[in-house]
Amino acid sequence: MSINAQTPALPDALGEESVTIVDPRDGSEVGTLPSAAREQVSLAVALSRSVQPEWAATSPAERGSALRRAASALRDGARELADLNTRETGKPPADALGGVEAAISTLEQYAELGPVHRGLSLRGAVTATDYTVAGPRGVAVLLTPWNDPVAVAAGLIGAALVTGNTVIHKPSERCPHVGELLGRLLQPAFPDGVLITLTGGAGVGQQLTTEADVDVYAHVGSSDTGARIARAAVLTGAHVIRENGGNDPLIVDADVDPVWAAGQAALGAFANAGQICTSVERIYVCRAIAEPFLAALTEEARSRNASGTFPPLVDRRMRDAVQAQVGEAVGQGAVCLEGGAVPEGPGAHYPATVLSGCTEAMTVMAEETFGPVAPVTVVDGFDDALRLAAAGPYGLAASVLTGSIAHAQRAIAGLAVGTVKVNAVFGGAPGGSAQPRGISGAGFGYGPELLDEFSLVKVVHISSPPQED
Repeated sequence: MSINAQTPALPDALGEESVTIVDPRDGSEVGTLPSAAREQVSLAVALSRSVQPEWAATSPAERGSALRRAASALRDGARELADLNTRETGKPPADALGGVEAAISTLEQYAELGPVHRGLSLRGAVTATDYTVAGPRGVAVLLTPWNDPVAVAAGLIGAALVTGNTVIHKPSERCPHVGELLGRLLQPAFPDGVLITLTGGAGVGQQLTTEADVDVYAHVGSSDTGARIARAAVLTGAHVIRENGGNDPLIVDADVDPVWAAGQAALGAFANAGQICTSVERIYVCRAIAEPFLAALTEEARSRNASGTFPPLVDRRMRDAVQAQVGEAVGQGAVCLEGGAVPEGPGAHYPATVLSGCTEAMTVMAEETFGPVAPVTVVDGFDDALRLAAAGPYGLAASVLTGSIAHAQRAIAGLAVGTVKVNAVFGGAPGGSAQPRGISGAGFGYGPELLDEFSLVKVVHISSPPQED
């Protein structure tokens, strides 16, 4: 695909503002990147708009081939990208590399799914033909998070591009170097202007979501930011896909092994220092097994804290927010069984923390914490656990540990969330998708359904002309 000579080019000069990142493990400086200037943001949108029709006119197979080239480039740069991710966000090296590998697989998956993204035939008169065809929405702005920056970005980029949209990717200001490197690795696989990366702070995102001529926004991040994007899109008519904050509950039924259940709770609450969108954020354990469960969960946290390898939070601002919730809970009567204090030394470390005696009035139970905190409420039975787990404005995911198929089915029916996980806090089949509820978002993320989110469907009706006598 060629680009018209009159297509606006992006200027080299960037804005005077810059973003400096320090390694949350030891406080050393990772680097500084300038924010995109207002002029560059505007020209990026103009460039993306100008090349979109020609990109949409390429065949789905050709777009799929471009995604395979992008996946190959990502594979070549996997180690560098993973190492940079660890430096910017503190993500454990194995997890960071796993995120890149997941991104490669996702790009390859969409390279296969794009060409077979098909329409439907409709039944009408026998002398007519009715069917649907899908086309791109146009220019897509992707605003991606820092906690899994490569895998999430690759999924959105792959789905948007293979359906014929052009993409402007704005990575989180907490990992701009990762976003910039990801863009440098992927962009050569596509024609100029089809994939653009803009780094910067909140001002860049605000300009893209309130002032730009854009057709679809995909945002993975906080509920507050997602709500602002959704409100802005009401005025512009842009389609919005959101996976936002969660306050995911875990129900621990009375009939499960408390030690096994504690291992699941610890995995859900402490993996990546609790900085996963679907982390376990609040725990309801039945009284019959509460004592051994709490003892085992406390030991799980203690062993992680003693290991010397527990990952930090992304920065000290996040650590301050987590400590504020823990301190408030203890002040309101919660008992800290392990952790709960900011350690001395450099970086943004925070210990795996277990709180018992928690109530729904505490912020640590009512809001997303996004840190390595396992707040526990002891309930009399499954009915109480389900009632409390189903409460609140969030609707991302929920987990249930139970040996009762009846209780599992009741939880599936009664929890208004996008994903219900039974007897495993993480996992799922490849290509899985989910539709968040409430303030946790809207629209399908990931899987084949994401192709539909980035597409518009046209219905075609063809009739036979009247026959001459």
